[in-house]
Amino acid sequence: MSGAAAGGASSCIGAATASGSVVGSSAVGAGGGAGVAGRLPSRVLEHIFSYLELPDLMRCSLVCWHWNSCLADENSEVWRSLCNRTLSEEALRSDILCNLPTYKGKLKSYQHALSSHDCSRNVYVKKNGFTLHRNPIAQSTDGARGKIGFSEGRHAWEIWWEGPLGTVAVIGIATKRAPMQCQGYVALLGSDDQSWGWNLVDNNLLHNGEVNGNFPQCNNAPKYQIGERIRVILDMEDKTLAFERGFEFLGVAFRGLPKACLFPAVSAVYGNTEVTMVYLGKPLDG
Repeated sequence: MSGAAAGGASSCIGAATASGSVVGSSAVGAGGGAGVAGRLPSRVLEHIFSYLELPDLMRCSLVCWHWNSCLADENSEVWRSLCNRTLSEEALRSDILCNLPTYKGKLKSYQHALSSHDCSRNVYVKKNGFTLHRNPIAQSTDGARGKIGFSEGRHAWEIWWEGPLGTVAVIGIATKRAPMQCQGYVALLGSDDQSWGWNLVDNNLLHNGEVNGNFPQCNNAPKYQIGERIRVILDMEDKTLAFERGFEFLGVAFRGLPKACLFPAVSAVYGNTEVTMVYLGKPLDG
């Protein structure tokens, strides 16, 4: 896979969408349709498509209705083959992607995973492609952004800690300008006006270097338990950030988010702790 899908420089989904529309228009306009290829049997097309990479498949889906319908089945041999070529065996066999029922959904999640190139030098993304490992570096707070940010639409992803939280463990969102490393043990996300975070250790909401209250807003809110999946919901239409835990909606944590490209982000302080993030796509209402 290339670009963001391969773990390179982070990008914004708004720009990617616009680019995809241009490619699709020119492809159809230049050829006036798929011609003979558009009349090939679906099984033949699926066999051909199973050798292509994701950018090519995205373009193929825009060529004509017949090609698009061949790629519409997200559990077809096309997506299974690409999934097996792209994702690690650990990611496919473990429960990391258990909440993604389709091969295409798993591939999309990999595209949006934490970036190995947009993070602190003291962390790295493991071979499974989804889990961040923090090295045991003293007096340092270290973070990472997702490969793709969002400037439009509604998006959901899961994050969970697979090791000790330490004194500070923050999940949230950040712009491209937010720092991903600093000295000391601090709440890196939320330390400036470029990031928003929820500290799972003390249940504080953080932005612009200030505590914006406790979260969730209830008496005796339970502390985060290691391995517990937290669902993050970013709504760029309403400009809100909300959280869920165990299918329980905890409420909106931040309102009035800026019209900017916002990336999933985490920050950690504990040596050898690990954090996993899995992008789920558009959140289900209700």
